[in-house]
Amino acid sequence: MVATVGLAVGVRLLVPPPPPEPREHAYPIPSPERRVTVEVLNGTRRAGVARAATRMLRRQGLDVVFFGNADEAADSTRVIVRRGDPGRGREVRQALGAGQIVVEPDSLRRVDVSVILGADFRARDAGP
Repeated sequence: MVATVGLAVGVRLLVPPPPPEPREHAYPIPSPERRVTVEVLNGTRRAGVARAATRMLRRQGLDVVFFGNADEAADSTRVIVRRGDPGRGREVRQALGAGQIVVEPDSLRRVDVSVILGADFRARDAGP
């Protein structure tokens, strides 16, 4: 919608409407000091598991920057610390309610923690 304002005979100025009010974020935004970047990979044969885990992690203030499928199937969930404090793995494991924490530094991956969801993973109230 555009409002018109009359200036003189035959001249009109188009004025755009005011911008909409900002909405609240769907998930908490972590502070830069507490930010933990995570990738979530589905190692199960069940569709939508990585998306459900992503929602669980984001609700806890973790920054999931990628989710998708793992290259191979996994029997058990692994929380792999790629860089930084191993405590980051505990935070991710706690948010998921599952997973064995492993430290495997990998400077080529641009995440702090990788999660490979295994057949043992069950999503809890993933919601929207």
